[in-house]
Amino acid sequence: MDMFSFLAENFDLPILRWIAENIWCGFLDVVMPIVTLLGDAGIFWIVIAVVLLFFKKTRRVGLGMGAALILGLLVCNVTLKPLCGRIRPYDYELAHFGTTIKLLIEAQHDFSFPSGHTIASFEAATVLWIHNKKVGVPALVLASLIAFSRLYLYVHYPTDVIASVILGIAFAYLGNWLVGKGYAAYEARRAK
Repeated sequence: MDMFSFLAENFDLPILRWIAENIWCGFLDVVMPIVTLLGDAGIFWIVIAVVLLFFKKTRRVGLGMGAALILGLLVCNVTLKPLCGRIRPYDYELAHFGTTIKLLIEAQHDFSFPSGHTIASFEAATVLWIHNKKVGVPALVLASLIAFSRLYLYVHYPTDVIASVILGIAFAYLGNWLVGKGYAAYEARRAK
């Protein structure tokens, strides 16, 4: 049994099954697909970053978000997903237990680990939080809802989401730091 199978059977699937047995309801069946849409391809967060670029006062925040989102895309979606090749939890349930999970959204066509929705959401929300706590706190609440939606919809394992939160926060700080370094170098050059 590989590490992902061990985690799936001993940690992840019991949590997903608990969510299904105790939290699934008609209201959330309608709301969670909408919430998860906000994380699709990071478009919501990309649009916010682009809008922030238009204003001098928020340009650095937009650049920090953009840098973090690019880091997450390259490391997580382009590198880790194909490298790890973890199948989705609904596919695991079918293959190993013969259980068909009724999905509320379309089946996903890429691998499960890590969660791109979660990484992008926590990258963007954390950069917003670094620069403005009043905006960052609601952004982090939204990021958390998007991350939870991935579990509710049975398209990610809890370990996918936990790792993705950590990676998203790390890329946010790294992207923000890189932009800060670039700004400092630019300002130093302008001052000469």
